[in-house]
Amino acid sequence: MRKDILESLSLHFMNDTKPNFADLARRYNCDYRTVKRYYELGQVQTLEEASRRRVPPSLIENFKAKINEKIDLGCSARSIFYFIQKQGYEGSYVTVRRYVKSCKTTKQHKATLRVETSPGLSAQVDWKESLKMISKNGEVFTVNIFCYVLGYSRMKYLQLTTDREQATLFDCLNNAFFQLGGIPEEIWFDNMKTVVDHSKSQFTHAVFNETFRQYAKDAGFHPIACRPFRPQTKGKVEALARTVDRLLVFNHEFEDLTELQEIVTMFMEDLNHHESSQALGCPPALRWREDKGNFKAYDDVELSVYTQPKPEMIRKVSKESMVLYEGRKYSLPLSSIGHNVILEVSDGSLEIYDGGLLVAEHQVTDKPFNYRREDYLEIAKSDVYSHLTEEALEARVNENLLAYDEL
Repeated sequence: MRKDILESLSLHFMNDTKPNFADLARRYNCDYRTVKRYYELGQVQTLEEASRRRVPPSLIENFKAKINEKIDLGCSARSIFYFIQKQGYEGSYVTVRRYVKSCKTTKQHKATLRVETSPGLSAQVDWKESLKMISKNGEVFTVNIFCYVLGYSRMKYLQLTTDREQATLFDCLNNAFFQLGGIPEEIWFDNMKTVVDHSKSQFTHAVFNETFRQYAKDAGFHPIACRPFRPQTKGKVEALARTVDRLLVFNHEFEDLTELQEIVTMFMEDLNHHESSQALGCPPALRWREDKGNFKAYDDVELSVYTQPKPEMIRKVSKESMVLYEGRKYSLPLSSIGHNVILEVSDGSLEIYDGGLLVAEHQVTDKPFNYRREDYLEIAKSDVYSHLTEEALEARVNENLLAYDEL
């Protein structure tokens, strides 16, 4: 490498002028093509250095490994963007979409027909069926997501279930009415077997089964069955069911069904309060009041006859030594952590059996956390308050249980 030639050319690089190759060749006793080659090499290096100075580090760079992992799971760009935002990503969705597009082939999206409705008029119902979710421990859960969306405001209610039976459908509808502030005039359904009597139906005329028809009558809404093979007639909830695919990004990120339900609830809150509806250009919560102002009050309807809990429900006890029932947590002894237990509900009382033995009994309440004193004391001793004396521990437990009651 002739440093003398490069030093002589540096002035030309700085002033962006082209040298006389023949003159420099005579000065340094070399072929003019040698000078030209050094000049061209210096130009390339100068451009590369300038380019490196201009391009700032990409905000997405530290997230590429996680993005690639989620792409392998079949997740969409939008779901990946939603997930890495929770992990601290501060860049734009466009950057994520561009990177994901470069890593996988794009899929064709089908359009749906959107029908606008007046406040309080309608809602649409569907299931996201047989969604396979994998826990941190590699355990595969096949779950369903009940999807309910209001026609005017697009407010949504999502609930995790392990089946799609009629009692489960009624329970989900009751929870949706309660959470969203009332009952709309009409609700659109797919031709699901828990709603339509397929043995009596024809393609042009759906016949609701008697139990469902009576439920709708008592609740005070008019049920509408969509035409078979025409999902566009309930395009809002079809779009929501597709949006639920974004939950796949949480594969390998949850411990058990209790934590997965918490993720579903967080996802629903984000869709309702923080994410703008593409159709409305604003979060659904901003139009929710107009919907609620035209609903039939939920408190006016007695639906418990249709929603008697199943005699046997299985739950896995979380690391907190608690199980989830109807969105509320109930405590058990520490010895049940990690076990599959059976829940039985009768007359407002929740009984929990582990290995055939009754290990806990609670009154069903609206409180988010329901601790038995003996369970909470045992949990406290085993963990954060293990250093306290018995007297101090008793005082701290009394204080915390009172705080939970106030919630």
